[in-house]
Amino acid sequence: MTRADLLALTPDTLASLANRGLVKRAEKDLAAGSGPTVTTGDDGTVHGTFPDGTETVLPVGRGLDATDCTCAAAGPCRHRIALVLAYQHGAADRTPPAGEPLLDWSPGDFDDDALTAALGLSALTAAHRTRARGYTARVHRPTAEDPAPRVELPTCTVRFPVPRELGYALTDAAAALRGELITLAVWAFRAADAEQVTDVSVGGRTGDGPTTPTPTTAAAGEALHTAVALADELLLDGVQQAGPVFTNALRRAGRALTATSQHWPAGAVADLREQLDAYTARATRYTPERLALLLAELHARHRASRHDPAGVLGTAEAPVTPLRRTRLVALGCRIGGTARDRTAETYFAHADAGIALVLRTRWELTDHQAPTGHDLSTRRLLGVPLHALATANVVSEHTARAADRTVTLSRGRIAATSITPVGAAWTELPGSLLLRDTAAHLRAAGERPPRLIRPRVAADGVRVVMVDAVEEIGYDPAAQRLEAVLRDPAGNDVRLHAEYNPLCPGGLDALATALADDAIRAVSGMLGRAGGRMVLDPLAVLTAEGMTVPDLAPGAGDTTLSTTAHRPTDPITAALRTALTTLADAAHQGLRHVTPTTRTALTDSADRLRRTGLDHAARLLNDLARTVHDQGAPAAAPHWVTAQIHLTTSLELYREDGAPGGRPAIQ
Repeated sequence: MTRADLLALTPDTLASLANRGLVKRAEKDLAAGSGPTVTTGDDGTVHGTFPDGTETVLPVGRGLDATDCTCAAAGPCRHRIALVLAYQHGAADRTPPAGEPLLDWSPGDFDDDALTAALGLSALTAAHRTRARGYTARVHRPTAEDPAPRVELPTCTVRFPVPRELGYALTDAAAALRGELITLAVWAFRAADAEQVTDVSVGGRTGDGPTTPTPTTAAAGEALHTAVALADELLLDGVQQAGPVFTNALRRAGRALTATSQHWPAGAVADLREQLDAYTARATRYTPERLALLLAELHARHRASRHDPAGVLGTAEAPVTPLRRTRLVALGCRIGGTARDRTAETYFAHADAGIALVLRTRWELTDHQAPTGHDLSTRRLLGVPLHALATANVVSEHTARAADRTVTLSRGRIAATSITPVGAAWTELPGSLLLRDTAAHLRAAGERPPRLIRPRVAADGVRVVMVDAVEEIGYDPAAQRLEAVLRDPAGNDVRLHAEYNPLCPGGLDALATALADDAIRAVSGMLGRAGGRMVLDPLAVLTAEGMTVPDLAPGAGDTTLSTTAHRPTDPITAALRTALTTLADAAHQGLRHVTPTTRTALTDSADRLRRTGLDHAARLLNDLARTVHDQGAPAAAPHWVTAQIHLTTSLELYREDGAPGGRPAIQ
């Protein structure tokens, strides 16, 4: 009997099941002749006897952590790894048995009896509690390039590297949560296979959980209703009337949403509170457009929650999940802030999970401080300067991942966290993060919900794009933006757009220099679509000399850059932006305090929308202006919400899929 499960274990999979050090140690032992004597029983059980007397047994249907070894290690050890490698070496010349192709399988094929046998009844019991509350997931079916199916859960990723074997399933969560999360992943695949979709909501009111209101669902509904009512109050009265009492009410509403695991509206409420704090402090972080967007988001999630509560409101998963030993590959850093603070968002690729994560850091500033990104690059995080962390491989046993894909790292005890230069780690990332064909990647991503009701996931679009050539580097002085055209190995053109950041004056100079390097290999950044084209907002550039992180680069921004022609905004985009600015001004003032000038701006914006063919959007603005004048602010509030949601979604869809001169996605 040939053990197909053992033959399917690659060195990378073994490293994920144990760690890379144990794999290297086992390989050295085999090379030195210290490997085991291997025998295989009639039932497929593999036995290994080592020169030092250690005996290891690999039964059929059990993962490495559930096998027996006389060395008494609690989990996968070098003996277990060495026995797998020795078995593979001895079976190298064997012809595998005929059967179905490895790609032709789904984790959804496992039934609950198989889950109970492999993971235990307690794991299924915990998973049932989560399913009753509802959760979302994105499934990735096996392909020739990535044959291991995987599931992205809100707080971790589960991979199935060995076909039809549960014992080898991998999760980046801590060991105590492994069984529950693997069960949730199998159920997600089961639901996705039934509907032939990629993104699913499992359980709750949309699945097989309870359909009658429970105390938990009642509390959740009340918490969301309270948050929406506060948003209406702010819309009616404006930011000038929102004092400390209102801010405290928002804080309580956010806590209630968090307590009922409605993570996405809780995040919107937190951002809304930050906007009010910024307005009070006269900080540039406050903008009326951002305020209006958050008010619309709360209403949009409330409206859509009846159809997909788990996907629109966030899951009932724990807000933070501790991870086991985790390897992260830095992808660069983005600096932000105001006159009172500075923030650094350091992006990492979690290769085992196939996703990007972000580490957020904030520094309060004292008087007369105005550090640039380069100044911040020397500040220490986890015992190393920021510029070293943003260009490093990080291996940590003290990592936790939140539902929004932010991550926390701590050094913990000595040697629990190691930080080394990134080297060539970018080129070893999985295909979900390292793109050689950007067009194929975006096609596979499929349609996504509008941003107003999309999960609030950080770094969702962060990818590494391999670069074959760079063309047309130039600076647009009107837009204060560096532009370039990258060509990936598949021949696709990707437009690079990098806005000038006054906190990082040398950033564009450093970026232009790195892009002009003949030895450029790849660029990391936020990948998306604009006007039907692929666009990358860069974070870092990898050349033969190493990584360049523009936001941490030195310089005063005084290098002369070749200029490129300014591309004027097309009429449809201009009309939508003008209308949204007018709606934001109305929200900033409060509908009870809208001035005649703003009412005139509403009708003027409606006329402009109509001239560009956006008749429905024009009617929404005219209805709002007429209702404010004839019936008063309370009656006008629903009209403002509908108009803001419609115009925001129209602009988003048009910017992604439209083209100058083309027709808008939404009329």
